[in-house]
Amino acid sequence: MKKTALVSLAGLFTALPTYALDAVNTDNVIVTASRVPQAPENVLADVTVIDREEIERAGQSTLVELLQMQPGVEITSNGGAGTSSSIFLRGTNADHVVVLVDGLRINSATLGTTSFENLPLAQIDRIEILRGAASGLYGADAIGGVIQIFTKRGEGSPHLTAFAGYGSYNTRRAEAGISGSTNDTRYALNASALATHSFSAKNIATGFDADNDPYRNVAVTANLTQKIADGHTLDVQFFQSRGFSNYDCGSPVCNIDETLRSYGITSHNHFLPIWESTLKLGIGTDDSIDHSAFPGTFSTEQRQYSWQNDLSLPLGTLTLAYDRLEQKVSGTTNYTVKSRDNNGWLAGYLLDLGAHSLQANLRRDDNSQYGGHTTGGLAYGYHITPEWRATASFGTAFKAPTFNQLYFPGFGTPTLQPETSRNREIGLHYDARALHGSLTVFDNIIKNLIAFAGPPSGFNPINISQAEIRGATLEGAWQITDSWTLRGNATVQSPRDESTGELLIRRAQRHGSLDLSYRSGPFRLGVEATGSSERFNNAANTKRMDGYALVNLTASYAVNPDWSVEARANNVFDKNYVLAYTGNSATSVAYETPGANLFVGLRWQPK
Repeated sequence: MKKTALVSLAGLFTALPTYALDAVNTDNVIVTASRVPQAPENVLADVTVIDREEIERAGQSTLVELLQMQPGVEITSNGGAGTSSSIFLRGTNADHVVVLVDGLRINSATLGTTSFENLPLAQIDRIEILRGAASGLYGADAIGGVIQIFTKRGEGSPHLTAFAGYGSYNTRRAEAGISGSTNDTRYALNASALATHSFSAKNIATGFDADNDPYRNVAVTANLTQKIADGHTLDVQFFQSRGFSNYDCGSPVCNIDETLRSYGITSHNHFLPIWESTLKLGIGTDDSIDHSAFPGTFSTEQRQYSWQNDLSLPLGTLTLAYDRLEQKVSGTTNYTVKSRDNNGWLAGYLLDLGAHSLQANLRRDDNSQYGGHTTGGLAYGYHITPEWRATASFGTAFKAPTFNQLYFPGFGTPTLQPETSRNREIGLHYDARALHGSLTVFDNIIKNLIAFAGPPSGFNPINISQAEIRGATLEGAWQITDSWTLRGNATVQSPRDESTGELLIRRAQRHGSLDLSYRSGPFRLGVEATGSSERFNNAANTKRMDGYALVNLTASYAVNPDWSVEARANNVFDKNYVLAYTGNSATSVAYETPGANLFVGLRWQPK
């Protein structure tokens, strides 16, 4: 499916989008790679798609666990469920990835990261992971790529679903939803709840920090799409997730109450046979309350406006778009500057002509705090044979300093400059009926890297040096027989600070996963393996974390067309491994990770 775009400025806010064509069924297309729907075989970027069937088949209880199995993804976590978790995409920093939920940002503008631990899988229908520099499409922060999450939507006759499960650490999970369409109206409403006693976040034997650190979450999504006339629809969306997590801080009471929320309205209009327009207005918020010996509140509000126009030309698709982002922070911390605005203008072009494919993007961002940046990307693909295709691309990106890095009292550096990057990659892809795979080689150079000054200058953030991340990712899937399927990926990389030659914090040189599944009639069985080489908890590479390998098992049984039983056993060999330490001194302790654990659930999903 091809579409094209024509953009007009509407006149208000910034550069990080709300895109995706809400009226388009995204089951068989990829949107994130170009901001317009593309058939998977035409996509030039390095993209992974996780659909709802894979989410349910994997049986993971958290989004972070699911992402850990994907190509180029590493994770870190400061304890069990609900504790702070980070995603490293292709060796870049945790704040080098743009995360969108139904096209809207809901990250913290003070920290610069998204609270993955408070995004429940129960609300997610599909995930698209775009790896590589993507500021030419999405503006600031997309140095490592983009993760776009689509929540559940309605289609067809009214459909009810429900799930309930119980597992180790007294973990309870429940979800329910209704979705469907009536005449010209599509609708969906889904709710979920999770509660767990979990375990102690720190590996400490006595004291306040030795107790379990429980977590609970309640989330809801709703959307309504109304057809106004042929080619014209109006979509309203809402998402909210509230997580209440305990953590270890040396006091009897240490917990965080965090609410992520987004809501928006989208007008999708096919004005002419060649002109499709998408106008979206939305708000994403992250509100966090810290109850501890040092209590505080941090709130981020991001107003987002996007007008995207897609034009179908005689040859190719033209996209013109205007995005505006207004960021505002508030709370108990007195930031000297509490808001900033960003305006972004985008022109993109897609062409598929015979064996050749081309994608070009150019974007200009003007920010009230750090000035203007021009980024872009160019990619080319050639079908050597119907099965084999070669691709090559070049892209630039930048990351805006966070409000904490700029303005936190006694810490921030208002003169910080944005980090910038240049990413080059080549790929070789094979796609046949039962077997497909790809090899992607990449080189990402990041300048003006933001780091702490350290003694004797203090611990404020400064622009210091350059990092270079070179690597290659191999991934593939093989339908061995009608019953057996093998999937896997492996990444070899060198994510280093060029000024010291040391590995970037908590980044490995080798990591990957393998998944073998078997299906026969109502039974499905699977075994997963995921692992990583050694990493370091500090920039000097003196605080070492050993490599690890974990094995997980999954199983499901369809009792009848409507009811099924699902089970997942994680870390079945009860391996002791470390993803993060509390610090870098001899007295620092490891954050705990889950041992062997089991979760069993019952799903009702009428066909």
